[in-house]
Amino acid sequence: MDQIYSRVKPSFQEELGLRRQGFSLIAGVDEVGRGALMGPVVAAAVILPENFKARWKSRVRDSKQLTPEAREYLYDYIIEASVAYGVGSCPNEKIDEIGIARATCLAMMEAIVQLNPAPQYLLIDYIRLKELSLPQKGIKHGDSLVFSIACASIIAKVTRDRLVTEMDKDYPGYGFAENKGYGTEGHIRRLREIGPCPLHRRSFSPVGELVGLHR
Repeated sequence: MDQIYSRVKPSFQEELGLRRQGFSLIAGVDEVGRGALMGPVVAAAVILPENFKARWKSRVRDSKQLTPEAREYLYDYIIEASVAYGVGSCPNEKIDEIGIARATCLAMMEAIVQLNPAPQYLLIDYIRLKELSLPQKGIKHGDSLVFSIACASIIAKVTRDRLVTEMDKDYPGYGFAENKGYGTEGHIRRLREIGPCPLHRRSFSPVGELVGLHR
C-alpha cells in the first residue's frame, strides 16, 4: 500500500475543499526524525497562499520520495512562497523523558505557534493535536496526498538534515552526516563498537541495551 502512495502526486483537494467552507489560512503540518536513533524530532507547519501557482509546484512530493538535492532546491522556494511557516523541535533528552509520540506533538505545536498570521485550520500528517482547539484533520499518508503537508515535510526534513550534519562535527564516528541518525547498518555497527553518544535516544532500541556495555 505504501508503494502505491509513493507514486501519487500531492494535490490541493483538501485545501480547496476547506476554502469552499470559508477557511483561507490552512496550515499543513508534518514531522521528521520520529524513527531516528539520535537527535531531535523536527516538525514544520506551512500556510500557502490561495490560488497558488509556481513553476516548481509539480516537483513537490513527500520529502522521503525526493533526493537531498531536490529537497534543498524546493526548500527556499516553499519558504519564499508561503504566507507563513514555522519550525519546532523536541530534543533527544525530552524524547527519552516523555516518549516519541508526545514529543512529536510538542514539536508540531511549537511550529504551529510560530505561524503569523495564525492558521484557521490544520491539515496534519496522520495524527491529531488534541491540545489545540483549532479545527484540524489528521490524514493517513498526508505527506503523499496533501500539497501543504508535503511542503511542510520538505521544510522539516531539510531543517533536521542540516542540524544533524552539524552534530556530526561534534560527535564524529557515527556517520550522522550520511545516515541522519537513522539505524543504518553502519550506524548500528559503530554504536556497538564505541557506544552511544549524548545525542542518542536511550529509550530507543538498540541504544538503551548498549549504554551499560560502554560505561
